Amino acid sequence: MAYSDKQLISDYLAGDEKSFTVLVKDYLKPVFSFVCRYVNNEQEAEDITQEVFVKVWKNLKRFDPSKNFKTWIFTIAKNTALDYFKKKKTINFSVFENEAGENLLWETLVDPKPLSDEILMQANLTETMNMVIKHLTKKYQIVLFLYYYKNFTFKEISITLGESVNTVKSRHRRALLLLKKILPVKL
Repeated sequence: MAYSDKQLISDYLAGDEKSFTVLVKDYLKPVFSFVCRYVNNEQEAEDITQEVFVKVWKNLKRFDPSKNFKTWIFTIAKNTALDYFKKKKTINFSVFENEAGENLLWETLVDPKPLSDEILMQANLTETMNMVIKHLTKKYQIVLFLYYYKNFTFKEISITLGESVNTVKSRHRRALLLLKKILPVKL
């Protein structure tokens, strides 16, 4: 019998250690996948995911049961990944974006030649989309990933990223427009 996240949390806080194990099993793959998209490195994503679950374990008693657990854990994952970037001190392409969300550096680096028909015909649609999406900045990648791969609503994405719903919707729309520019064929 499947229990809700809130029931599992309640049971764990009441002393049932197995309930936390069930939560970890339910969220391990989705959180790892999310973090992996964020950092683009499986080995680092494993370390970050482990850190996420340690934070969840340490702070579970602070979880507000009136909130959605899924958005809470993904918010922790996002913040942990951002902390990783701060420690790593890399420069993201998003630094080169202007107010309109256009990345001037990217636009100067893009090869204007479209992909050949042969490459597109051989490529799996998912692989092609993943390849194209990697050309977007992280803020667009994450919105698309959560919306299309994890079936988050715009509201859940908003809560997870700590952004307004309108900002998330705007990023989603801009990401799709950018994908249309990058991808030379209609899907």
